[in-house]
Amino acid sequence: MTDKGIKPPESADKTLGDIVGDVSQKTSLLIREEIALAKAEVADKAKRFGVAIAVALAAGVFVFYSVIFFFLAVAGVLIEVGVVGWLSYLITFFILILLAALAGLIAYRFAKRALPASPQMAIEEARLTRAAIDEARR
Repeated sequence: MTDKGIKPPESADKTLGDIVGDVSQKTSLLIREEIALAKAEVADKAKRFGVAIAVALAAGVFVFYSVIFFFLAVAGVLIEVGVVGWLSYLITFFILILLAALAGLIAYRFAKRALPASPQMAIEEARLTRAAIDEARR
């Protein structure tokens, strides 16, 4: 027995060809599992991104309808304080443009965080596997 409690075989039961075949099979299995991990990770990210888009669109619809009434009220207030009708609507228009630019910037930042949709865990696992194989060759 070795110091780890594992008994070494008395004789080699496998030939070099069998060992190479086993390594080839296990390497193929490892590659298939890495590919499956990458697919699962990309699918999960795509699902999360899709849900985020759907919720954002629903929120956008509600905000769109409520904003119409809000800015009609803003234009009405401007008219009440003495601003000419067309000018009050033009001021309201520019307020809307500024808010749209702000919303676009926020959307860009959220999308930037979600991308790239590359499978980071699978890539890291492949790097670790390659490092372990390279270490074993030395």
